[in-house]
Amino acid sequence: MFTGIILAVGKITAITPHGGDVRLKIHTGKLSLTDAQLGDSIAVNGVCLTAVELGYDYFVADVSNETLANTCLAHAQVGTPVNLELALTPTTRLGGHIVSGHVDGVGTIIDKKSDGRSIRFTVQAPDNLAKYIAQKGSICINGISLTVNSVDGAKFGINIVPHTLKETTLNDATIGTKVNLEVDVLARYMERLMKGEAVAKSCPAVTMELLQNSGFLGQ
Repeated sequence: MFTGIILAVGKITAITPHGGDVRLKIHTGKLSLTDAQLGDSIAVNGVCLTAVELGYDYFVADVSNETLANTCLAHAQVGTPVNLELALTPTTRLGGHIVSGHVDGVGTIIDKKSDGRSIRFTVQAPDNLAKYIAQKGSICINGISLTVNSVDGAKFGINIVPHTLKETTLNDATIGTKVNLEVDVLARYMERLMKGEAVAKSCPAVTMELLQNSGFLGQ
């Protein structure tokens, strides 16, 4: 789990085909890996990846075909900057919102305007995510916890303050830039709760017979 508070902007330094998918090597910039261990989760542009190799200022992670098919990492190149965040701990300040690192879809920046020292972006989300995006609610864009300022169908507006522009990859985002989107997990659970018994009735009860037929018990 993460908070959506970016700790550093890193850079992809190698993309290697590996067993049918790819392996990324990522330079971590100012992000300290002193407390990191093999197997730790690190969010890369909002995508939760597992560190399979650690160095002083880099880590290596495998990216599955599922992740490539559903995130902007499919378009990453050597030199692509990425937002980085280490997984939260029990003592981490929750400055953003609860972020899982499981991208729900890819959006597109369709407008960018200056507003004082801030920048206002309009993002086009996939239609199937529109119901989860609410005005003044939270959304995660490329791993950044942000507040939704306005909503118009599947389009929504966000305001990026100077500090966030300086410390994340959104500083270089332009109209047409693709971004990873993760909706607020609370909205997803609320949807399931609202469906109530209809969901429960569609799921088979867990029985000894079901466990045996599914291979969890010996024959």
